[in-house]
Amino acid sequence: MRPALSDYQHIASGKVRELYRIDEQHLLFVASDRISAYDHILASEIPDKGRILTAMSVFFFDLIDAPNHLAGPADDPRIPADVLGRALVVRQLEMMPIECVARGYLTGSGLLDYQATGSVCGIALPPGLGEASRFAEPLFTPASKADLGDHDENITFDQVAEKVGADRAEQLRDETLRIYTQAADHALTKGIIIADTKFEFGVDTDGTLRLADEVFTPDSSRYWPADTYTQGVVQPSFDKQFVRNWLTGPESGWDRKGTEAPPPLPAEIVEATRSRYIEAYERISGLSFADWIGVQA
Repeated sequence: MRPALSDYQHIASGKVRELYRIDEQHLLFVASDRISAYDHILASEIPDKGRILTAMSVFFFDLIDAPNHLAGPADDPRIPADVLGRALVVRQLEMMPIECVARGYLTGSGLLDYQATGSVCGIALPPGLGEASRFAEPLFTPASKADLGDHDENITFDQVAEKVGADRAEQLRDETLRIYTQAADHALTKGIIIADTKFEFGVDTDGTLRLADEVFTPDSSRYWPADTYTQGVVQPSFDKQFVRNWLTGPESGWDRKGTEAPPPLPAEIVEATRSRYIEAYERISGLSFADWIGVQA
């Protein structure tokens, strides 16, 4: 008999996830179908999104050679039936106050920083780079964690060291780049470029640094098809950038710099987003999403 979700204490809500306490050492990490963009939680949900994010994270937690926060399988008996497939039992960790971002290509906020300063997070870059330029080596471009509704701010490595100490900062940088490289190399064999991604890390009671939260999902990463990659132009994507592009395009009528919340997504954008997320999972994992826990035939 599985527990009910109400048997657990709800302790936190994020843009996409809900966190419940199972016991003193373990938490229930539940992914919803909500989608956020530009620091707003959108009125529209993406069907099956929570399951896609969970499936992708489980695949990469297994692939990546690094300690992580998982404390049981995806069908752990401690997971309530109504959230099977989109919930995980995880260790309670002391979370690092840093978003650890790895960038293999110049785009997004990194491109804006470069255009303004010639650098990204204090890392000077050569002149002449543009949209989707590939770096000779991946960059560690951390950000400070913002409260819900606020915007994460890019910071320098020295600022990371001020927050967590020099040794831990070096460990975060080295692990971020190592893990990104391992996953990006795998994805490339499947015809996918992981342009950038962000991680969260936490420390357990033994002092071990563990990869936490989600990893290499279409919410936390930029996925580009490798066969159409062209430097200098915005790439087609299998990730949340598709939603961002619609919101800032002429059809939405939304002013990103205004005070109004974003409009609901049209049904065709919802379905196209779901399809892109599923395609990313299936291409990278080699698995069928239809076989994932809780997916209805």
